[in-house]
Amino acid sequence: MEDNIYDHYIAIDWSNKNMAIARMTKKSNKITVIDVPSDVSELKFYLKKLNGTKMLAIEETTTTQWLYTELKDYVDRIFICDPTRNKLLNEGPKNDKIDARKLVHLLKAGLMKEVYHSNEKFLNLRRVVSGYEDLVKAGVRAKNQRYALLRACGKKGNEKKDFNLESRGDNFVLECLERQIEGYEKEKQAYEKEFERLAKKYPEIRHQKALPGIGVINAVKIVARVVTAYRFADKGHYLSYAGLVKLEKESGGRTYGKKNPRYCRQIKSVYKSGVIAAIGGNNPINDYYENLIQEKGCSEYIARHKACRRLAVLSFGVFKSGKKYKPYRKDHVNYNKN
Repeated sequence: MEDNIYDHYIAIDWSNKNMAIARMTKKSNKITVIDVPSDVSELKFYLKKLNGTKMLAIEETTTTQWLYTELKDYVDRIFICDPTRNKLLNEGPKNDKIDARKLVHLLKAGLMKEVYHSNEKFLNLRRVVSGYEDLVKAGVRAKNQRYALLRACGKKGNEKKDFNLESRGDNFVLECLERQIEGYEKEKQAYEKEFERLAKKYPEIRHQKALPGIGVINAVKIVARVVTAYRFADKGHYLSYAGLVKLEKESGGRTYGKKNPRYCRQIKSVYKSGVIAAIGGNNPINDYYENLIQEKGCSEYIARHKACRRLAVLSFGVFKSGKKYKPYRKDHVNYNKN
């Protein structure tokens, strides 16, 4: 980020009860801070009164997307920053005014890491995917609890509904779990129907769905998370975002191994499960996997990981081109790379 290209640098520490607003100008490093009750209308009025170009910083929280949508027309740029990175610079006492002062200092100095946000059509997909993932977690937890209860009562754990346990309390808990699981299965089917509807509506989802091993649910997850491929400089940055490459650690001319980047676990899971689904089928990912094992002598683990990166690169390319994936095209398959 270039230094001092905006007339005003503003940072907000927002909570349900109050908002701390810190401001610096292009010509001065003096910071003015106010701490007032949270009111988005008053905040809009404050921003509108400032003459000149304005850059606003907000830390990523649960309310960030709402604030982004509400305030984007009142400033020249909104910078959503990574709170984990900012926390590393914490020292001394902490309160809302101090947090706002720290944010505006980091903003003007260009020391913050931006978190991607946009006011786009795929925002509803994120909420649907989030609801689905919460539902699946609850359903898996209920099934695990049922299995554990049956095993504790001397059963195999996979018995059907029509049987009784010796203890009345155990039967009561089992009946509650059966109702939860039944409700989970019903709601899961409703989500799957919604995913099919979304796939018909958005061509981006259909393009991802055409990739080997990527079904409709994973296609929706990819589109909801990535939004646009143009937020990444190249495929290397995308692979880092997906957690499929490691970062080199080097100092003083010596290397100290590698470390994992901060990545999107959901996207990594999509490509990992996609490769497992593709292996054994008639598709380029399976052919690439078999070639690595038979011709290159790679282990199954290494071959799966390389195939996973290949699938992620294909997904990135399809996203960037805006065209449907066509298997066995010359630019899609090149076994001499990676």
